[in-house]
Amino acid sequence: MAAKKVAKVGVKKEKGCLYFVDKNGDVSCAIMARGNKKGGKPKKVAKVGVKKEEGYLYFIDKQGDISCAKMVRGGKKKKAAKKAKKRK
Repeated sequence: MAAKKVAKVGVKKEKGCLYFVDKNGDVSCAIMARGNKKGGKPKKVAKVGVKKEEGYLYFIDKQGDISCAKMVRGGKKKKAAKKAKKRK
């Protein structure tokens, strides 16, 4: 499963924050909930405007750029098929 770089952003990640690509295709960041501490509201870090394609997962890679990978679907169907074979 190879990821493809979509946009070079170069976001510097801070510890304790969750970075993601929001609905508008921009990079957003929210403080992660830890223990009894509540998480924070998301704030925009970089305005990119990436057009998202259906069937792809968009994420922030180690370099702070936006990458995408094809989504893998249907994992539960395979497990159900294996159980059905064992019963016979």
